[in-house]
Amino acid sequence: MDRIGLPVQQPTTALMPGRLGFVTSTPFNVAGGSGTYVGIQVLRRALEQRRVCVEVHTAEGWLTGLTLRRILFNLAVARRLRAGGYDWVVGFDLDGFHYGRAKRAPYVASIKGVIADELKNETGIVRALLGIQAAFERVAVRRADVVVATSRYSRDRIVQAYGIPPGKILIVPEPIDLAMWAAAGAHEREVPIEPPAVLTVAHMYPRKNLGALLRAYAWLRQAGVPFQGWLVGDGPRREDWERLGDTLGLRGQVTFLGTISRRELMQRYRAASLFCLPSRQEGFGIVFLEAMASGLPIVAARAAAVPETVTEGELGLLADPDDPAELAEALRRLLEDAALRRTLGEAGRRRVERYRAERVAELFLVSVRDALADAVTRSAEAGTPGTTRTDGIAAGGIR
Repeated sequence: MDRIGLPVQQPTTALMPGRLGFVTSTPFNVAGGSGTYVGIQVLRRALEQRRVCVEVHTAEGWLTGLTLRRILFNLAVARRLRAGGYDWVVGFDLDGFHYGRAKRAPYVASIKGVIADELKNETGIVRALLGIQAAFERVAVRRADVVVATSRYSRDRIVQAYGIPPGKILIVPEPIDLAMWAAAGAHEREVPIEPPAVLTVAHMYPRKNLGALLRAYAWLRQAGVPFQGWLVGDGPRREDWERLGDTLGLRGQVTFLGTISRRELMQRYRAASLFCLPSRQEGFGIVFLEAMASGLPIVAARAAAVPETVTEGELGLLADPDDPAELAEALRRLLEDAALRRTLGEAGRRRVERYRAERVAELFLVSVRDALADAVTRSAEAGTPGTTRTDGIAAGGIR
């Protein structure tokens, strides 16, 4: 029995998988799915290059609201997952929770963003709906044979919010397709733009904290520091932040670009002088990898998983997310010091190699395989079929 009293089947294979079922109810596009979509797609392609067949089950075409859609989709897709003949089923975030009730193949819960942590930045009906989703994510991680987190921060939040032992959780960071970035000319910097441009890429949720960035920009403007700000992305707070920008007198100096094509995004990365995203909450932050791949120094918040991804003083400068003046000072230092920008940008290019998609895919396969094999061994020794190991299998990520 699992921790919520439902039957658990013993994992059926400890070999490298040949066929995986991915399941996600997150919008399967960049505009709606943001970093979750990007991370899933990059991992899928890297696994397929290793001749692992990956079939992705999405909720595309379901017209209900997001929370209800996620629940109903999971109730419906479980039968297809059980009949799919997969070696493993990988559910992202809460997805797969109903499949986990009666598994035919090992179930891996891959948590891209801990919903119980994300909802702390929301209010009202949005917070209430995320609370419902978090309850199902709790079921998912408890029913899973193995849980995968993208950072130590996320692992700790999963343990704290959902009450599962840390040893059940592996740490596998997000991947980046560096071959695609190289083909798009990420290493080829554009002719420097004047005044220097600060690039931000975000789905505009409250936790992205762009109000603090706009107030930092207002401080720079008053101090006479030349710059221009490019904000890429859309989301529920965009209109509020556009109005704030106008109130602060930033019209013409800070541009909200909305959702743009991948080609234009690459061009913006090449033309910018630095990257800034002062999020209060990030489970990892794929956009920081994109900035590193483009050779951009980073300014970010000293919060959540960000310091794990962006080493302070080596890859970028970090600031208190609640202190726009400190954020502005970090931006000023980089805007006025081209040599420091080059040093941090070059370090980022070297660091991002750790997250190359092929390497992360290998880590994912080996870590999950070993954890599942270990769970079977311990279950056999204990005489309790289906029990997942609860200590000592956590991986340390990429070094």
